[in-house]
Amino acid sequence: MSGTRLLMVLQDVRACSLCAGHLPLGPGPLLAAHPASRIVLIGQAPGRAAHESGVPWNDRSGDRLRAWLGISRERFYDRTAVAIIPMGFCFPGTGRQGDIAPRAECAPQWHGKLFPLLRSLKLTVYLGHYAFDAHLGTRYENLTEAVEAYQDLLPNAIVLPHPSPRNAIWLKKHPWFESNVLPALKKQVAAALG
Repeated sequence: MSGTRLLMVLQDVRACSLCAGHLPLGPGPLLAAHPASRIVLIGQAPGRAAHESGVPWNDRSGDRLRAWLGISRERFYDRTAVAIIPMGFCFPGTGRQGDIAPRAECAPQWHGKLFPLLRSLKLTVYLGHYAFDAHLGTRYENLTEAVEAYQDLLPNAIVLPHPSPRNAIWLKKHPWFESNVLPALKKQVAAALG
C-alpha cells in the first residue's frame, strides 16, 4: 500500500507548480524514490544541466557525488537503491556566485509527505548547507563541524559538503574529508545497499 501511496505523491510532486512564477525555466520537479530505496540523498535543487536533461545529478557535481559514494551511474539511478529528494525540486535560477537557493516553499510542502513512505532507508545523506541547515543545523555549529562528526551520525546519516566544483577550496582546506570521511561513507553505502 505504501508503494501505491508513494507513486501518488510522486505524481503530485511532478505536477507541482507552487512557485512557477519564480522559476526562470518554469517548473520541472526532479526527484526519485521507491518504497525499497535504501539510501536517500537530500541535496539543494537541480542545476541547469539536470533541469534541461530531466535527470537529477546529471552534471559534474553528480559525477563527483557518485565517486564519493563509490557506486556506478547505473546503481545511482536504481530507485530501489537510491532516492533523490532535494530541498527544492526545480532549478531555482543562477546568481552571481552560482545557483541561487532552493525555493523555500518546496521542502515544507512535500518532505513530510514523502519521507514517511520510504520505509526501507538505511542511510540519509545530507548534501550541502541547505539540507544541513534544515535537518541538523541546531545540532552542530556549522556544516564543517557536522561533516567532521561523521562517526557520530553513522550508520544512519552523514553530512557532506555539496559536491560542486565550486567547493574545491573547502576540499583543499579539509584533507581529512578525503582520507577519513569518504572511506567511511563508501563502507556505509556498500552496507546499506547490501
